[in-house]
Amino acid sequence: MSPQTHTSPYDVLVVGAGPTGLMAGLVAHRRGLRTLVVDAKDGPTRESRALVVQARSLEILDQLGLSEPVLAADTLATGIQIGDAASPVRIDIAPLQEGRTPFPGVHVFEQSRTEQLLSAALEEEGCPVRYGHELRSFLVGAPDAPDGVEAMVDGPTGPQRIHARWLIGADGASSPVRHRLGLAFEGVTDDATFCVADLRGVEGVPESALSARFGERRFAVVFPMGPDGHARLIWLHGAAHPSAQEALAGAQEDLGITFAHLDWFSSYRVHHRVADRFRVGPVLLAGDAAHVHSPVGGQGMNTGLQDAHGLAHLLADIAAGHLASDAIDRYEAERRPVALTLIRATDSAFGLIARTGPVHAFARRRLRDLAGAVAPRLLASSQGPRIAGWLGQYRIRYHAVAKGGPLPRWARDRIVGVRLPPTPHNAEHLRAMSWRLLVHGARAERPAAVPDWIEGPFSLPADPTGSARPDRLLLVRPDGFVAAAWPLHAGASADADVREAFAALCVVD
Repeated sequence: MSPQTHTSPYDVLVVGAGPTGLMAGLVAHRRGLRTLVVDAKDGPTRESRALVVQARSLEILDQLGLSEPVLAADTLATGIQIGDAASPVRIDIAPLQEGRTPFPGVHVFEQSRTEQLLSAALEEEGCPVRYGHELRSFLVGAPDAPDGVEAMVDGPTGPQRIHARWLIGADGASSPVRHRLGLAFEGVTDDATFCVADLRGVEGVPESALSARFGERRFAVVFPMGPDGHARLIWLHGAAHPSAQEALAGAQEDLGITFAHLDWFSSYRVHHRVADRFRVGPVLLAGDAAHVHSPVGGQGMNTGLQDAHGLAHLLADIAAGHLASDAIDRYEAERRPVALTLIRATDSAFGLIARTGPVHAFARRRLRDLAGAVAPRLLASSQGPRIAGWLGQYRIRYHAVAKGGPLPRWARDRIVGVRLPPTPHNAEHLRAMSWRLLVHGARAERPAAVPDWIEGPFSLPADPTGSARPDRLLLVRPDGFVAAAWPLHAGASADADVREAFAALCVVD
């Protein structure tokens, strides 16, 4: 059968309809890009290991008008309980995040439900996911797509040839897109086997906290899923792949886990890996295709959502002519260091808790005692909000790079490179999906060098978080990150300084 050809090329072809691919597709579509999302599976995931939506991800969903469905159906964990119900030590996280994000705490909301939410939004907006469509091959610089990608996709009606300006590989840890690019996926795979089970009637599980349990040979994290002891258990089993009966018997014996009913069970090995590149020409990787982590810390899916959110905004700005084409380099420069930092953190943590053998079992028992004693004091110190911000993923910073000298004035303010802290007064601007000039607690004139498509300046009340100084004019990107800051009264808002910043940021007049 000859392949069908889509004569009207797409701006973005997204391969993979997990949370990362769906986020990329929805943001791209909302920003006016001709978008197609394909996936070989027949619909959204039904069983999922990813459970947690962190604060920053909810901020992103809020920009899309999708935070309320999550808040209406999630289970909010405000802290972490270390130890069993008989002698627990509770560490409260949410109070440390209050005032710094509108969505404090750990929001337990399954990956499958996240996929359903994003997929339904695409469907309602006339950009449905093409489930049952599998990528077979792609070619960069084909005669019919010299500046983009020609992809061959198998669907229910036969093979299809699809042309797109960009291809986003969001197709999971075994990513065919990454393999076809020939990119290394460096890192380690833990020897230990982890198990995951959806359980009902679990006893001793706090409904408002994650629970970390340390046994003689095993380690587990229990996620509350709802009332009546509904919980997701993720635990270290050992070196072999066990049956559900064997694994759960071990969890009961060593960790004191009791339950009434098993919904489903799976076992797996944990990988800590990152691709050596996130982009080859017009082909980009996001989410698990670019980096994989332990699911225990609830960071992997959230990192992928942020990859997709920032990338889709970036491609939309390039397509609109707001940014020069070489601004695409920003994606890997910003997101790969985030993935590497997370890889190092999770790998170090697993060096302590996820290795088999008597030495590591002894270390886990000592860690249990140490964590119960030290963690509450650490979080009560000045480092507490910082740690809570890392957990919520809103303390990410994209560092400006000085070319052969000190940082320019527009990049020196501490708020440059971080997401603008949401407040009731700037919420409208953070939902706008456009470049904006903002000033908190003052008024500012619009510099003459600012292109017409950048909106503002908008004068807002003083920032209650203290992050945005009242004597600074802020340039805020569509993804909510502050791209530049100029002092209002030091002459740095002159056209030359603005043009210098715009040249560095690849902004087009």
